[in-house]
Amino acid sequence: MDITNNSLYAQMQSMSLEATGNNITSMPKVNQSSSDFGNILQDAVKSVNELQKDSGEKKTAFELGDRSVTLAETMIASQKAGIAFDATVQVRNKFVEAYKEIMSMPV
Repeated sequence: MDITNNSLYAQMQSMSLEATGNNITSMPKVNQSSSDFGNILQDAVKSVNELQKDSGEKKTAFELGDRSVTLAETMIASQKAGIAFDATVQVRNKFVEAYKEIMSMPV
């Protein structure tokens, strides 16, 4: 496998087109894929935010003595929010690492 910049980019494009089932003449689809990825990432961040808000609301309700919210529900919501946040931070770290690696590649 030849790993030069141009051939690597061409291989990535051909694999992407092959995976989506498109032929080479439909290049605008590649731009749409990046916007779809952006939307997916944005939705993921929104869902993490919603989990954290829900966790905060349950903690507050439990602390104020709301009998409809149990300690178990509060702890589960807190753990879900914590795990989702940790996963988001790990994804961000991988993006930053990949960005740095790409930026350090010789052109």
